[in-house]
Amino acid sequence: MTTAPATLAPTTADPTLLLLTVEEAARRLGIGRTTCFALIASGELESVKVGSLRRIPADALAAYVGRLRGVSASSLVDA
Repeated sequence: MTTAPATLAPTTADPTLLLLTVEEAARRLGIGRTTCFALIASGELESVKVGSLRRIPADALAAYVGRLRGVSASSLVDA
């Protein structure tokens, strides 16, 4: 008897995703969903619209953290 393959848990991060939901981005940053939306609204965190959906490019997280630290995002990604 074979079993169905296990599905990914909601907290499992897929490092290959190019666009993240607001919830996924917030989880990766260790902040709340509301704070993440506030960062998007203020322009501090880049986001894009895909139809009616709001998505955050995965590399925008490194860029945001880099600005917080005062370093370039490319040096964070390359590290």
